[in-house]
Amino acid sequence: MAERFAEIRRKTNETDVEVAFGIDGEGKAELDTNVPFLTHMLDLFTKHGQFDLTVHAKGDIEIDDHHTTEDIGICLGHVLRQALGDKKGIKRYGNAFVPMDEALAQVVIDLSNRPHFEMRGELPSQKVGTFDTELVYEFLWKLALEARMNLHVIVHYGQNTHHIIEAIFKALGRALDEATIIDPRVKGIPSTKGKL
Repeated sequence: MAERFAEIRRKTNETDVEVAFGIDGEGKAELDTNVPFLTHMLDLFTKHGQFDLTVHAKGDIEIDDHHTTEDIGICLGHVLRQALGDKKGIKRYGNAFVPMDEALAQVVIDLSNRPHFEMRGELPSQKVGTFDTELVYEFLWKLALEARMNLHVIVHYGQNTHHIIEAIFKALGRALDEATIIDPRVKGIPSTKGKL
């Protein structure tokens, strides 16, 4: 099986982001961003998805974390799509429930090549530390768009915003791991269309 790996550099007047992503990894993350909370979430995503992820990102955080968070999502979606290649033999769908103390999140994925994002549930606090929690939506939407995947995030319940977001990112890793697994029973592209 060919190595499923891709990398990208995106440099703008607002950010400078480099991302390398291996689907068939060991859960190893090398993360250097100036958004500490997002760094923590990416580490969880990588570990629980058994991916290998490298992110080096600098951005205009003197304004806020928006541009850096958004551009990391764009880059991660791009390398995921590139690493998947023609998608032959993949399971295509993934679903994961993850509890984190009092919180329960679910992530459902279809690597359909038809980008869509839905998020249901509340984040009780507007900030976790210095991180604006509305950026979770922004990151996930850009990830789904660039990866061209159908991504549904459901927060079933929870009170602590940190716990809820942590459950989301762990579930994201696990659902994506399931969707990207090569299933020996799948012959060719997992679609009656013959193409994803």
